[in-house]
Order: sequence, then C-alpha cells, then structure tokens
Amino acid sequence: MKIKLCVISLTLFGCMSKIKSPPNAITKPHELAMHGDTRIDNYYWMRLTDDQKNAKALDSQTQEVVDYISQENKYTQSSLSHTKKLQNTIFEEMVSRIKKDDESVPYLKNGYYYYSRFEKDLEYRIHCRKKGSLDAEEEIILDENALAEGYDYFSIGGMSISPDNKWLAFGVDTVSRRVYEVRFKNLKTGDILATSIENSTGSVAWANDSQTVFYTSKNETTLLGEKIWRHKLGTENSDVMVYHETDETFYNGVYRSKSGKFIIIYHSSTLLTDYQILNANNPDGEFKRFTPRDFDHEYSIDHYKDRFYITTNWKAKNNRLMQTPDTRTGISNWKEVLPHRETVHLLSLEVFKDHLVINERKNGLRQLRMINQQTGNDEYIKFDEETYTSWVSVNEEFDTDILRFSYSSLVTPTSTFDYNMNSGQRSLLKQDEVVGGYDSNKYMSKRMYATARDGNSVPISIVYRKDLKEPEAQNLLLYGYGAYGNTIDPFFRSSRLSLLDRGFIYAIAHIRGGQVFGRQSYDDGKMLNKKNTFYDFIDAGKYLVNQKITNSDKLFALGGSAGGLLIGAVVNMEPSLWKGAIAAVPFVDAVTTMADPTIPLTTGEWKEWGDPRIKKYYDYILSYSPYDQITDTEYPNLLVTSGYYDSQVQYWEPLKYVAKLRDAWQGDNKLYLHMNMEAGHSGKSGRFRRYRESALEYAFLLDLGGIKK
Repeated sequence: MKIKLCVISLTLFGCMSKIKSPPNAITKPHELAMHGDTRIDNYYWMRLTDDQKNAKALDSQTQEVVDYISQENKYTQSSLSHTKKLQNTIFEEMVSRIKKDDESVPYLKNGYYYYSRFEKDLEYRIHCRKKGSLDAEEEIILDENALAEGYDYFSIGGMSISPDNKWLAFGVDTVSRRVYEVRFKNLKTGDILATSIENSTGSVAWANDSQTVFYTSKNETTLLGEKIWRHKLGTENSDVMVYHETDETFYNGVYRSKSGKFIIIYHSSTLLTDYQILNANNPDGEFKRFTPRDFDHEYSIDHYKDRFYITTNWKAKNNRLMQTPDTRTGISNWKEVLPHRETVHLLSLEVFKDHLVINERKNGLRQLRMINQQTGNDEYIKFDEETYTSWVSVNEEFDTDILRFSYSSLVTPTSTFDYNMNSGQRSLLKQDEVVGGYDSNKYMSKRMYATARDGNSVPISIVYRKDLKEPEAQNLLLYGYGAYGNTIDPFFRSSRLSLLDRGFIYAIAHIRGGQVFGRQSYDDGKMLNKKNTFYDFIDAGKYLVNQKITNSDKLFALGGSAGGLLIGAVVNMEPSLWKGAIAAVPFVDAVTTMADPTIPLTTGEWKEWGDPRIKKYYDYILSYSPYDQITDTEYPNLLVTSGYYDSQVQYWEPLKYVAKLRDAWQGDNKLYLHMNMEAGHSGKSGRFRRYRESALEYAFLLDLGGIKK
C-alpha cells in the first residue's frame, strides 16, 4: 500500500492558505549508547518498519509520522507557492526539450537488432527487435506502458533474451524499493508465464539450454542479494539454491558471460571481489571458484574464446590487465598483458577478435585506448574539448573491427559513434536531440583547478552561457558526490539549460572519494580519510569565490544520497559560505545507520565509511555525521528531498534531520522538506513526471538567486 497525501501535488500550491510557521515535531528522547558515549535522539520515533508502512490500517505511530510528513510538505508547498508559475514554466521547458518519439541506436545480438523507442506523450519505453536486418518487420517484445498501467511507480530491471531467442526475462518493481519480480514472456506466443520469481534483483542469467536460469534473491532485512538459485522454466519443481553468501558485507549476483560460455556468480564488497564460474552447457553442474577469496583483491573478468582477461588491482593500485586460460583460472596462472601505471587508472575492458579496447581515466578524464593484437598498434581516440567523458557503448559481437562508443560533455549532448579500429573512421549514429533547437556555440565549458588545504588538486568542470557571463560574481550551483569511488563525469543534461539560460553557472567539483586521479583519490576520501571529501568541496567553493566567479551570496550547493551527506557536512562546517543548498535523499544520520545491521544495505557499507561498533570509527564518523553535528547557527537556505519508499537511504534520515535542524535554526533563512510519498531513492518513474521535482529544486535556487521567471 502507498500512503496518499494529496498535498504532494505541486498543482495544489494555489489552493491552500498560507502557512506562516514551520512544523514543530514532537520530541521523544531516545538513548543511544555506545563506547561509553550516550546520544539522545529526540526523533528516533519517526522510524517505521516496512510492515507499518505497508499496512492497510495505520497504527498510531505510523499515523503520527505520516501526519508530520504532511505538515512538512504543506509548509514547503505553501512557502514556495509564489514560485508555482516558475515551477510550471521550468517543467514545461524541460519536457519540451525531450524528443517525444525518440528511438535508441539498434545493436546486433545473436541474429537480431535490438532497440527501444518512445511514442509521443508516453512515459515508458517500448522494447523492439528486428530479425537479421533493420529492414525486417518490427517485433515488439515488451511495452512498459501497458505493464505500468495502474501503478504510481513502475520500473523494469534486467531484461534478457534466452540463447534460442524465444524467451524474454524481465524484472518489475512497482514500489521503488529495488526489489523485483522476474517474469517470463514467450516471444513466439506473446504469453507471460503465470509462474514468476519474487524478491529478486531483477536480472537472470540464461544457460545454453534456454530453459534454465540463475537468479539472485535478496535478504528481506538488509536488501542485499545473498542467495543464487537455479530455476527451470515450465516446471513446478522447487528452485535449487546453488550458493548462499553468509558474509553480510558482500553484494552478490549472477550473469552470463558475453561469450555465452559461462554462467558467472560475482561477490563484491568495498575492497574485495571474487567469482565462481560454470559452463553454460552444464547448468546442473557445480560452480567453481575463479581464484580463492583469500586477501583484499578487486578484479573483473571478461571471457573470449579459450581465455579470461582480468582487470585487477593485485600489486597494482590503478589496475593492470592480465590473462589466463579458462581451464586454469587460479591467480598463479595469470600472465600480464598491460602493466600498472601510476598516472592512469584502468577502468574496464572490451574484447574484440583483433582488438582490445581499454576505458581508462587519464588526467582525470575518461578516455578510450585501442590495442590491435595483430599489429601491436596502440592509440587513443582523440577528442577536442577541455572537459568531457567517453565510454564504451553496447558491443555484443566479438568478430568485428567496429567499436561503438559514446561521448558527451557539458555542452555536447550524448553522441553515439561507430569507430573503425583499423581505419580510424568515425561515424556519428545519433546525437541526442534537444527539441526546439540547441546551439552548443552559445555555451562554454572549461576545466579549472582548485587547491585543497592539504595541497591536493581539485578539478572543477564548469559550464555557462557565454552571453550571460558576468565580469563579476554571479549565481553558481556547485555539485558534488565523493563516495564509493564513483567519479562524476562532465556530461550533458538538457534540463540544466533552464539554469544556464537564466544566468546560472553550473559546476562539478571532482572531489576525493571519487577516483578522478585514480585509486588514491578514492582511498584519500573514505573511512578515516572521509573529511577530505568535505574539505575538497568547501575549498572548491572558496576557490570559485576567490576567483570572483561567484560569492557567498550567490553560491549554491547540491548533492544527493552520499552527496547529500556531503551537503549536510559542508553546511555544518561552513554555513556562511553558501546562499542555499539542496540535500537530495541525503544520508545524514551516519552513526546510527552504520551501527545498525538491520537497516537495509548497512552491512555492505562498513568498508566505505567504517563500522562504528569499533570505537575509532564511531569517533570519526560522529565527528562529521550531519545529524549529530547540528549546532545553533545561521544555516543557509536549505531544501531537503526524500522518498518514503527509499531503500538506499531510509526516509527517516532526512525527516529526522529537518526536525532537528528546526530546533537549532537561527536567522531568517528557510528550511524546507519535500517528501515524495510515491517514490524511492530515484524519485518518480517515467520520463516526464520525474522533472516535476527537478522543477521544484530549480525554482528554489532561482528564487533565492533573485530570478523570478
């Protein structure tokens, strides 16, 4: 069941009377004691179980929580009602730029060309294929719009076709908890089997008999994938569990190798990965370890013909490339193909008959390197822009000299190319269209470098509209993330034009916790080094102020999820630096969450943040945890967003955070909470509806920046 709050609708802004005072949440002191330290959490009572949230009849605690959320939402909508027209204008702008009848670039796999398309005004994709030729008759294999009817939220996960091309497996999530039901569709008859798989990650791995699939089930408490099962289509026999991971720090899953020869189970924690393999011709056989799990070791594997290629950090912080026969996969058999380099981070590999394509990060930018295994020729694809990103696209065939890759920058829409690895000829297949016209020459993107307090270099990618660039300080939105080794690359987003065309500068701070300069950047921004992430972001903001690109009355900050923790930390540390900030689905109650293994996903995070059940980590996390470090001070204007069904950051974290901030709030700046009662971590589903919340965020920023239309 989903809780319905009519006040969520932004269209109701004009219908409600003005609410002058923010909500005042009830306090119910709750003791949290650890390592001889006692914290009092006045808002711990806001935490509900899934059973409470999903019950048909709300108990008293649930009703109390829902009522408080309703008050916060009403206050936000009332306080921002003067921006209603601006929100609607921005929303219409964002949606108008989206091509309504768009289609993806087809790719060839196992005799069929696959692609997806949108039809005008429909929210979801239609997945199609054509046999043998793009001139063949179109076959619709799945229409998401038909399946989504009647649901407030709808998401497809893990679509995969059987080797004989007759079956489609796909996952469905209608709650936004990222727990999927796997269904099977007969592509000959169009029928969907009555038998489905519940509580899964959404994807399956097909064996070569096209009747056996392997899938992953989730722990219902932690939501981590923990068990791998074998399932036979069309049989009523119980599924067979082939693996059970008992270490709760691991994410687990199963997939089919690109070569089709192996079913591969993966196990991944922050510092360690390993694999088990099974010949796909023998689905009833036993999986075997690729190599023993006996030390911290991160690697990935790619199979081709009779060997595996291994991208590994074994004695190589930034990774090196190895290979081994597929019959002798233990680490003692590995032979080096490409050595480790101190200044280049090897990210991933794509294997072709005669070529190896390496996606690597060099000078902070993702680049594509091609090695001809016949001639030894070794070269990079050249790009002209100062700041950009490139990546390997869909390449399902081995026996080809054509690489499909994608490219984007802050001013260049995502573009898909075919590249002849022999001749160097590049063919543009598609560039995402910005409906209504878009002239990239009107905009400027560049790379700047701030210096952090410890001397570390912090790259900043910025973009602005040339004719609106001011000689002195102007409104600037600084975005950051800085966790899990995820590097935020500078890519194009048409919705961002609604800021740029109103005179905002948009900037990305490439901070530690990501891997902009390789693995060291990540190590320097995690565990007991986490504060470097916050310092980098603050120092990037100060640099932009010192360069007179902006000032503290025009500087805004944005981050989501782990980036929301970033926002919570930096507004505690330097509240006067920012005019305003948006903390989206923020992970802000770091100590309490990381000390509780019953909260979904916590156990898999201990080697990212530290386990506060160990005192040194408790002390360090406590020293920056946004919820715990709230003080009586004048905070910047702050918008906090969340989703009631969020499985990544539970809704009560931002809810408690706002309630506690209200207790400490000084001055006249504004604090708002927007809780979406029909969504999870990623907000609303659908290609248009999701922009309602983006419009709210942009209107909040523009209003503070003195821009009213």
